[in-house]
Amino acid sequence: MKISYNWLKQFLQTDWDAVKTGELLTDLGLEVEGIETKESIKGSLKGIVVGEVLTCVQHPNADRLKVTTVDLGNGDPVQIVCGAPNVDAGQKVPVATIGTILYDDKGEGFKIKKGKIRGEESHGMICAEDELGLGSGHDGIMILDDTLANGTPAAEVFNIEIDQIFEIGLTPNRSDAMSHFGVARDLRAGLMQQEINLELISPSVSDFHVDERTLRFDVEVENKEQAPRYCGITITDVTVKDSPEWIQNRLKAIGLTPKNNIVDITNYVLHELGQPLHAFDAQKIKGNKVLVKTLEEGTKFTTLDDVERELSSEDIMICDADSNPLCIAGVFGGSKSGVTENTTSIFLESAYFNPVSVRKTAKRHALNTDASFRFERGIDINMTEYALKRAALLIEEYAGGKMGSDISDFYPEKAEDYQVFLSYENAYRLIGQELPKETIKNILASLEIKINSETAGGLGLTIPFYRTDVQREADIIEEILRVYGYNNIEFSHKLNTSISFDSNKDSKIENVVANQLSALGFNETMANSLTKPHYATLSENINEEANVEMLNPLSNDLKVMRQSLLFSGLESVSYNINRKNNSLKFYEFGKSYHKFNGKYQEDKHLTLFVTGNRTNETWVQNNKQSDFFYLKGIITNILGRLGVDKLKTTPSKLDVFSEGITLSLGKMKLVEFGVVKRSVLKEFGIKQEVLFADFNWDTILKITGNKNIKITDLAKFPAVKRDLALLLDAKTEFKELYNAAFQSEKKLLKEVDLFDVYEGENLPEGKKSYAVSFLLQDETKTLADKQIDKIMQKLQQTFEKNFNAVLR
Repeated sequence: MKISYNWLKQFLQTDWDAVKTGELLTDLGLEVEGIETKESIKGSLKGIVVGEVLTCVQHPNADRLKVTTVDLGNGDPVQIVCGAPNVDAGQKVPVATIGTILYDDKGEGFKIKKGKIRGEESHGMICAEDELGLGSGHDGIMILDDTLANGTPAAEVFNIEIDQIFEIGLTPNRSDAMSHFGVARDLRAGLMQQEINLELISPSVSDFHVDERTLRFDVEVENKEQAPRYCGITITDVTVKDSPEWIQNRLKAIGLTPKNNIVDITNYVLHELGQPLHAFDAQKIKGNKVLVKTLEEGTKFTTLDDVERELSSEDIMICDADSNPLCIAGVFGGSKSGVTENTTSIFLESAYFNPVSVRKTAKRHALNTDASFRFERGIDINMTEYALKRAALLIEEYAGGKMGSDISDFYPEKAEDYQVFLSYENAYRLIGQELPKETIKNILASLEIKINSETAGGLGLTIPFYRTDVQREADIIEEILRVYGYNNIEFSHKLNTSISFDSNKDSKIENVVANQLSALGFNETMANSLTKPHYATLSENINEEANVEMLNPLSNDLKVMRQSLLFSGLESVSYNINRKNNSLKFYEFGKSYHKFNGKYQEDKHLTLFVTGNRTNETWVQNNKQSDFFYLKGIITNILGRLGVDKLKTTPSKLDVFSEGITLSLGKMKLVEFGVVKRSVLKEFGIKQEVLFADFNWDTILKITGNKNIKITDLAKFPAVKRDLALLLDAKTEFKELYNAAFQSEKKLLKEVDLFDVYEGENLPEGKKSYAVSFLLQDETKTLADKQIDKIMQKLQQTFEKNFNAVLR
């Protein structure tokens, strides 16, 4: 949230330095994340002075240029070449002197230098409106008041405002501070603790009155629970035009683009007092009646952004007498009822809508507006009429409007302030220090919390309705503490604590592996469990129907729970690579979430990501690229550290791998790893190879947690290992070779393992090289060379026949 310091000073006349003020606001709980200097005109017209054109003659070498001499007030006239058609002798004009920096509409600057234009020297630039940032006109140069003295800085002629803008990280509970007035109210309380007592100046509405009741609108609210208060007034004879400069400057300072006087005033009051307003073109409201109601499910409505939306039967709508929708209450206006340059009368709305209803509507339609931001958190219901009068008076002053009716105020049940009793004893206990009772009372008074009664043990208090976050005794104590200052609380230099030991065996196993990975140069990551729904489309192994969807997602990018840790990990890999950190080793302990047949399932995983070089290059060690077998070695070491061996190797069935294998213990799948497909990496903008491993951590905990010693006889007859180096088509996968090998030799073949893959130089195009090992064993006798050679020849022939393999 952006807050203008100059705007704040309209409520509190303070001369505190902006940095000091920012520190106090942070101490009060309104964390200032940054302070930016903002100029109403970029560059503040530095180097621009008033000049008088003494002479103006045609350029000898250009039909559209003129050569002028200009007096800049220093007694030494300069020559300036100018292309404006309206330049003439005797004019007072703005001149950018040598060294001045002018800015274009994108904020990019260029420096005025001495130079020659078509052979004639030019010592400056006579400027148009748009070149100075004073308007959009570029038909000719600006002509200034001829009474201005030559050499007068332009910054003294035009209203240049320099402001400091606080970027406040507002927490959701502080709805009372969603405006300049609310921040000023908190700042005043903080200053009082610094023994600086300032009056909180609020805009006066005492001049509000209705002269003629020429345009009356009836207001009918269908459901008072959804709209507890609704105020409206008609204003006639308005002229829609540009806002006054001071309003435009206020809005620009906090990042808003001025539209016209009516819209700008509603935005101004919104950010001034925190009360959203909406102006309707009165002529577009049929039947001179405003209905606050809900409409049928699926009703079509086009909003201000020209997007047609389907309404929910729960959306609060502002409608005319014929129930035609005009606006989504508290969220967004309609395209056909807004104020245009032809508007002459308006219906001005100021209301309090149910925060829960507004939030659901805003999320349902993926709309996040300044109005919904405030309604969702709960505004001050007692500010509604006051803000309406404030805006109406501004419209009367700057749009020539006249009040066309009395204020319609639907407010059937007045909101009650909160009643809380504060115990001194509880306050001292939670604060950890006994504060003087007078200090507590002064802080409460500065926060507009009324003391109704006082006893020896505490205070009976009335909390203003706008403090929606202060409804319990603990909340009151927190308010006292934040205003008094956390840094002012004394604390003991002695710390008493109890040390707890984690006896959870699962945690110990996790720590063993984490320490091992950290020692190998891995960094632990913790990715968000919420992710993008479309990631499920990147793999056929993931079912979109199994997505666990959030009921009220924060955004479309955080709409579902992740089914795989791969994609959130690749986001981290991509983030680092884009910042020139190309060699990465990550690990994460996390969960995946699924919904099968209406039931929810959580599975814990350990995932590894490896990309780039294995180690940093040194004078004794060259770079060595991480590869499939480097990752395999790490995985084998992890499992070995946990006492898991005699693993079965099979091809991975995950389609996110271009090359991948699975390690299993019996029928239990422990880990799948491999090289991530380029098509998957492309989704994340990753162009280098990434290796990924996914441990089924629940299974690993199960086998390590119930590890019984099993004794078996040693094999009486030796196993024999043979290797084949095969040249294959690049499309051939290891799992095809694996399956073919076991179909060819079912009795004596025990293991098939891939231990090298090569693609690159010295190989034909479209080919790759596989190095595959085969473990042969007969449990009844020692294998003879002839038997072994016969099996290997049979395997070779199978590969040649089925895959056009060539022995290298």
